[in-house]
Amino acid sequence: MTVISWIILGLLAGAIAKFLLPGRDPGGLIGTTLIGIAGAFLGGWISARWMDHPISKDFYDGATWAAAIGGSLVLLVAYRLLFGNSRD
Repeated sequence: MTVISWIILGLLAGAIAKFLLPGRDPGGLIGTTLIGIAGAFLGGWISARWMDHPISKDFYDGATWAAAIGGSLVLLVAYRLLFGNSRD
């Protein structure tokens, strides 16, 4: 996959992570979008590095999507813990 496809995957993964973790985020829509993109890169890197799953060339690979969404969820939770309480 190219960098553009990882950014698109990150945007979609960030939206899914936001849907799974509703609430107010300290960074708003822009912050959540950037977290989604970074989470997609992080999830893909962790998947390739430690889970022995090579990065797929196919945009529709389920494991790649799961890694991107998982990375987005981890970063979103960490962001909320570090920079504000989303339940206020």
